[in-house]
Amino acid sequence: MADCKSLIPTNEGDDHVIAAAKHIVRALETSKNLTDDVKKILADLDSRLSTMTVLSANKRGEINEIEERLNFVQEKIASWDSDQSIWDSSPEEASEYRQAVGEVQRLTENLGVLSLNEGEEATKLLNRAHSILQMGMAKLEEEFSHILIQNRQPFEPEHMSFRSSEEDIVDAESTISVEDDSVNDSLRRDSTSKGAEEFIIDLVHPDVIPDLKCIASLMFTSNYDRECRQAYISVRKDALDECLFILEMEKLSIEDVLRMEWSSLNGMIKKWIRAMKIFVRVYLASEKRLCDEILGEFGSVNSVCFAEVSKGSMLQLLNFGDAIAVGPRQPEKLFRILDMYEVLAELIPDIEIFFSDEVGSSVRIESHEVLRRLGDSVKGTFLEFENAVESNTSTNPFAGGGIHPLTKYVMNYIKVLTDYSDTLDLLLGDHDEYPASPLSNTSSIVEEEQENRCSSTSNSPLAQHLQSITSVLETNLDGKSRLYRDEALQHFFLMNNICYMVQKVKGSELGALLGDDWIRQHNRKFQQHAMSYERATWSSILSFLKEEGIFNPGSNSVSKTVLKERFRNFNLAFEEVYRNQTGWLIPDPQLREDLRISVSVKVIQAYRTFMGRHASQLDGGKYSDRYIKYSSDDLQNFLLDLFEGSPKSLHYPRRR
Repeated sequence: MADCKSLIPTNEGDDHVIAAAKHIVRALETSKNLTDDVKKILADLDSRLSTMTVLSANKRGEINEIEERLNFVQEKIASWDSDQSIWDSSPEEASEYRQAVGEVQRLTENLGVLSLNEGEEATKLLNRAHSILQMGMAKLEEEFSHILIQNRQPFEPEHMSFRSSEEDIVDAESTISVEDDSVNDSLRRDSTSKGAEEFIIDLVHPDVIPDLKCIASLMFTSNYDRECRQAYISVRKDALDECLFILEMEKLSIEDVLRMEWSSLNGMIKKWIRAMKIFVRVYLASEKRLCDEILGEFGSVNSVCFAEVSKGSMLQLLNFGDAIAVGPRQPEKLFRILDMYEVLAELIPDIEIFFSDEVGSSVRIESHEVLRRLGDSVKGTFLEFENAVESNTSTNPFAGGGIHPLTKYVMNYIKVLTDYSDTLDLLLGDHDEYPASPLSNTSSIVEEEQENRCSSTSNSPLAQHLQSITSVLETNLDGKSRLYRDEALQHFFLMNNICYMVQKVKGSELGALLGDDWIRQHNRKFQQHAMSYERATWSSILSFLKEEGIFNPGSNSVSKTVLKERFRNFNLAFEEVYRNQTGWLIPDPQLREDLRISVSVKVIQAYRTFMGRHASQLDGGKYSDRYIKYSSDDLQNFLLDLFEGSPKSLHYPRRR
């Protein structure tokens, strides 16, 4: 009888076993040959079997109740048409649906516990609950995506306060080999390269954020976090692609970029500069906030999703920057590349914050690599610019002796470079000494500049480079001046061009970089060329007005023949100068006026003195008009016609 305890069922959920055990126990209790101890054991067994019967009935009731609730929520969840949005219907229905899915989730958890002890029936019910939950989650995933898409806020970058103004930007499209006036003042810094303000916008309507958070919470607690993340990433990736489309950033390969003409590429770079600032400072900052609001309660999920959403677009933008960096190093590209470098350098701290996790490391690394390559491109393009200045050759003299297009281009070019002083000092600072060019090795101008370099007010890397460039320019101009056969025009040309260089340096940042000594030295240079011009042009003419050689040999009387010849030669020489030099041009009004005054003082004074002494000696003054064609006032007025760049001729005196 001690083995009677083995009759107790080991599985409390098996009703048939319990009933059979009770039947056996009661049959044994009717036996007449039982001891008191056996009777006590059988009574205890009977009591325990009765309790198990009650417990089994309770479990049956619980399972039945769960099954009834499952039937109800299944009907509720299945009643929604897959093409119909729950959240578009009404807040009440959306709330009911969330409650239904939440109940399935709880029932699934309860059944998970029951199935461990209650056998096959509870397990089947658990599997059914999982199916219903999966159906509910699939609908929630659809709703999650639908809400994100339907409530996306319009992105309007043109309304942002730091948008670029096309009318404020003048492009540096002229190349250094083009010799025309279009280069004058054609270089200006891109207004979008600095000063953008940072602010955050609503990418999704704020009213639906609580709904999105609620759906995400349901999906995460139901272990459907992967589906939720994928839905978020898919929708927001499309939104970022649309953002780049609105910012007019095409998806181009490096090969596509390298094949583009400069005019098109220049426009693309301006768009890139603007797009980078807006995309990082506004769009990514806003995307980060949106991601934190919806997924911020689930650990590092928000950072991972943000990186997955945005790294493709960021790498697309960086890829364009890389294509520019590895492209041909042409001087006209330097300012745009500098703008790109400065913008990216300014944004890298933001990029490092946004992509601080391991999943964003590729963006962090690539941004630093692109910045480095852009910096290398700046240095290489800068050196290429000096080479282009040095190698710019001409076979014909520049008409009129005015300011050569090369001078305008170079001086405007380096004047704009001062806007990037800090960046260029940083990038050029690793060059201990600026490499000397072949042309500068034999140039007295460059040697003189190098001797005075130590007295410059600025010894920054950029200042040293600019001094070298101006020296190379002067050497080139000196060579171009030798294309003129007329010595006076050689000096006239150099006077004009060096004066222009000084005017560009004075009163600008170039003055601070090149120094007062540079300005004083070059002031002397163009003034010396002005004096050399006067000697070359007017010395021979004024020689006709000298007293030497006009007297008859052996007497103090004036030779009328020599005197007539002097006046005739003076008239012819003056008319020749007038015909030539009215076509010469001095663009600077002050220089033009100063040179006219200087010439006038010398010529008019000499002419008036000579004429006053000797006019009456020409046949007693009776026929003096035959030889004295012009009065001193006439000459004074004629001198005012010089250097206007419009050739004129004198055939008859202009009496006033």
